[in-house]
Amino acid sequence: MLEMYMTRLHEFTVVLYAVSVLLYFIDFLHNDRRANRFAFWLLAIVWVLQTIFLFLYVKKTGRFPVLTIFEGLYFYAWVLITLSLVINKLLRVDFTVFFTNVLGFIVMAIHTFAPVQVESEVLAQKLVSELLLIHITMAILSYGAFSLSFVFSLLYLLQYDLLKRKKWGKRLIRLGDLSKLEHMSYVLTVIGVPMLILALILGLQWAFIKVPDVSWFDSKIVGSFIVLISYSSYLYLKVRKQVYGKTLAYWNIASFFIVLINFLLFGSLSAFHFWNT
Repeated sequence: MLEMYMTRLHEFTVVLYAVSVLLYFIDFLHNDRRANRFAFWLLAIVWVLQTIFLFLYVKKTGRFPVLTIFEGLYFYAWVLITLSLVINKLLRVDFTVFFTNVLGFIVMAIHTFAPVQVESEVLAQKLVSELLLIHITMAILSYGAFSLSFVFSLLYLLQYDLLKRKKWGKRLIRLGDLSKLEHMSYVLTVIGVPMLILALILGLQWAFIKVPDVSWFDSKIVGSFIVLISYSSYLYLKVRKQVYGKTLAYWNIASFFIVLINFLLFGSLSAFHFWNT
């Protein structure tokens, strides 16, 4: 029972870390100090929990956790989190902080959900199943954000067309102004992209554990990375190239069609994606 509680606490720590990475991503794009502060304090909670786990493990085994690869991964994750907190607090190098935390999340996820480190075989299998569940949930949430972003882009184009043709009326007022529609589409993409990144990290780990002979050129894997590249390009055009208006809306709509192709077509062609755990 104690092992199960500790496992749940580890999983909760991974979720907190995921939220922290999401907030750091928002800060990375917009230099949002409020998001940075929330991300920092969430990461501080993660660090405290990780430190407690580390102390309990040292107390239990009577040695420092570096003798096996999975012990080393745990300590490595703790070091990355510690360095990230120090950099965030003292050096203010946000670019480094974000990517350090992405790497730290990968390492922590590998350690937390790897079944070889769990003494109970039943619990190990349960962990793998829960890893898949978290992966699917995060992927669906990211697709949900992309779907709403697509809707706002469609409304933007509709509103733009009504204004261009001078079709004044209640419909024009109810659609909202163009800047708000574009902003909401962008915000939802900002939420969806890091969630998709985290979902891909967990999904690849699940595939490595459960289907070790899977081809990394599987249609679903390739399609998911195409989706990520497409939406990342959207953010790049918006933030770095200062692209606005119809061009950005069309890019967003095209990206969503890639999501649909990946979800409906590539999923059915995948050699492993619909397997049960």
